[in-house]
Amino acid sequence: GGARRAGGTARVQARWKGVRTEQAKPGAPSTPTRWSGSRHTILRVVSWVFSIVVFGSIVNEGYLNTPSEGKEFCIYNRNPNACSYGVAVGVFAFLTCLLYLALDVYFPQISSVKDRKKAVLSDIGVSAFWAFLWFVGFCFLANQWQVSKPKDNPLNEGTDAARAAIAFSFFSIFTWSLTAALAVRRFKDLTFQEEYSTLFPASAQP
Repeated sequence: GGARRAGGTARVQARWKGVRTEQAKPGAPSTPTRWSGSRHTILRVVSWVFSIVVFGSIVNEGYLNTPSEGKEFCIYNRNPNACSYGVAVGVFAFLTCLLYLALDVYFPQISSVKDRKKAVLSDIGVSAFWAFLWFVGFCFLANQWQVSKPKDNPLNEGTDAARAAIAFSFFSIFTWSLTAALAVRRFKDLTFQEEYSTLFPASAQP
């Protein structure tokens, strides 16, 4: 019985060493190498770039006009809601990425495991929410593009930009979903860290 408990304790402590190796020590200074090389941050930067492509494509080439009309109209089936949605989601996703990139930099400075868990929980919720918004955006833009009338754009102006916005909306579904999945994994590691600290307070000290 004692040998079995000792073996279990050894396995728990081995896992704890692995968790501590992956994570920065609480309160440790943040360095560019530590945070910029993480998969989480890389995905966030990719999502940030995708959001720029989406709203940039629509703002720059998503509105057309004809000599017979005095005002611009949206390239997606003349539906202003389609262009507005794409721009709004792209801009707010851009800002959200910047906010959470700042959190990635600050995260190693958070010494409390409970505070870290709160930050990661918010990351899970926000990332999942944005994955959903991008899914809606992709379906909306793709549908409106499919039913667009050729006579509204006889010269095929802005078609590459319109397709790019749709494509990168699709890609963004996966980058945000993967970000949420990595945040879930990080949350599990933090939960284990908290439990370990309760069971072995002396060993859990950095």
